[in-house]
Amino acid sequence: MFAIARTFALIGVTAEPVHVEVDIGAGLPSFTIVGLPDAAVRESRERVRSALVNSGFKHPQHRITANLAPADLRKAGPGFDLAIAAALLVASGQLPRGVLDRYVLAGELALDGAIRPVPGALAMAEAACEWGMRGVAVAPGDASQAALVKGLEVVPVDHVTRLRELAEGEIEPVPAAEPPTPPEPGLPDLADLRGHPALRRCLEIAAAGAHSLLLIGPPGGGKTLALQRLPSLLPPLRRKEVIEVTRIAGACGENGGPRLQRPFRAPHHTVSGRALVGGGAPPRPGEVTRAHRGVLFLDELGEFRRDALEALRVPLEEGVVTVTRTTGTVSLPCRFMLVAASNPCPCGNGPDSGECDCHPGAVSRYMAKLSGALADRIDITLTVVPPPPEELAAEEVEGSAAVRERVIKSRRAQEKRLGPGRANAEMTPAELHRDCELDEEARLTLEAGHRRLGLSARGWDRCLRLARTIADLGGEERITTQHISEALLRRERPGS
Repeated sequence: MFAIARTFALIGVTAEPVHVEVDIGAGLPSFTIVGLPDAAVRESRERVRSALVNSGFKHPQHRITANLAPADLRKAGPGFDLAIAAALLVASGQLPRGVLDRYVLAGELALDGAIRPVPGALAMAEAACEWGMRGVAVAPGDASQAALVKGLEVVPVDHVTRLRELAEGEIEPVPAAEPPTPPEPGLPDLADLRGHPALRRCLEIAAAGAHSLLLIGPPGGGKTLALQRLPSLLPPLRRKEVIEVTRIAGACGENGGPRLQRPFRAPHHTVSGRALVGGGAPPRPGEVTRAHRGVLFLDELGEFRRDALEALRVPLEEGVVTVTRTTGTVSLPCRFMLVAASNPCPCGNGPDSGECDCHPGAVSRYMAKLSGALADRIDITLTVVPPPPEELAAEEVEGSAAVRERVIKSRRAQEKRLGPGRANAEMTPAELHRDCELDEEARLTLEAGHRRLGLSARGWDRCLRLARTIADLGGEERITTQHISEALLRRERPGS
C-alpha cells in the first residue's frame, strides 16, 4: 500500500518539484510527515484526517508515513495538503492511481474537504509544463493564473470528493487564454498636477527611460501627488511581463487573474531591510521584487532606516536580488523604477528658507540617510517648491494620456535598439558605446559638466543614458549638446 503524488515547493518565485510518497504499513495507528516540513506542513496531518472523514472517505487506522522528497529541501506552507490526501486515498485503495499519474496537485484542505487557493499557482504550472506533466489540479481561485501557461491542462477542483471525477477525466479543464488587453489605467491623472513644468518634464523623462527619480522639497509642494501619478504615464505590460508580474503576485499570495497593470509599491518608512529586498527562511520576495516591472515609491525618504536604503544599491544596479542561506541561494527578479520624495530637513522647511529651526547636526543626520553611493545611482534629482498661485489657478494642463503617448513612442525606439521590454536605464556599457556616440561639441559639454558636478564614472554613464532618453523623446537619432545639457541639469544635486 504505497502511492506517489507530485506537487511543488515554492522557493522565492519559482517552484521546485516534490514527490509526496505515502506508505501505509502495519503497526499502531499514526501519521508521520517527514522531509523537512515546517509547522504548517506538519499540521497537514490534522487537516487531511478531518477533510477525508468529513467527506465520506475512510482514514486508514494503520501506520502512515508521508515522505516529501527531496528530503533536504525545506517545505513550507499548506500547499501540500491536496497531494498528501490524494496519495493517501490511492494507497488505501479509495481512488484509482490514474489521478496521480497525470496531474500535479496543489491546494490547501479545509476541514470539510473544500480546497483553498495556495501561493504560487502560476509558478507551479510553469514548472509542471517543464516537468512534462499533462496538467495541474488546483483550487478554482488559482485556475485563472495557472491557465496562462500554454500546453498544460488546468483543472479546477473545489472539493476533495471530486478527485474521483478528476481521475476519470470528468472535470473540464480551464481553457488556456491570452492575457486580456489591458484597460485604460484607472489611475490618478497628471492633469491634477498644476504648474511645476520642470517636475512634469522630469516625470516624463523618468517614465520614458525607466530612470530613478528623487524629489526634494518642503511639505505641500506636490512631490507625493506627482509621484503617485507616475504609473499613469508608463506603457502597458507586454505578455511576457504580465506573466512575470503575475508569477510574483501569486508567489506572494495574491490570487486571482493575470496582473495587467504595472505594480506600484509604496512601503511605509518603518520597513526593514529584509522586508524591502527579501529574505527569510525559506526566502520570500521583498518590496523590490513585488515592484518588478513597475514602481517602488519611497515617501519621506529621510525617515527610512539607513541600512534598509543601503540594501537597494545592488538591486538597482543588477535588477536581481540574490538571497544566500546555508540551505542554498535564491535569485529574485527586481527590475523596478525607484522614485522617492524627501524633505530637505526634519522640520521640512529647509535650512535656506529662514524658517528652519533644526540643529545643523540633525539636518546632516537626516540627509545622511541617503548615502553618496545610493545617490550616485539615482538618475534625476529635482528640488520642488510650491508653485505660485497663478499657476495653481491655470485652467488647462496636459493630462496623462498625451504624455503616455510620447512615452510609448520613446519606449518603442528603445526596444528597437535594445530588445523587447528593455529601456535606456538598463543599457550596458557596450550598448552605451554603440548607441550614445557624441560629436565633439556634445563631448566637451559632458566633460565640462563632469568636472563641474564632480561626477563619478557611474555618473558619466548615467548622464549618457539620460541624454539618450531625452533624445528619444524628441524623436532624434543623435545625442546633441542640448540633450547633454539637460541631462546634466537633471542630474545636478542640491548644493553641488
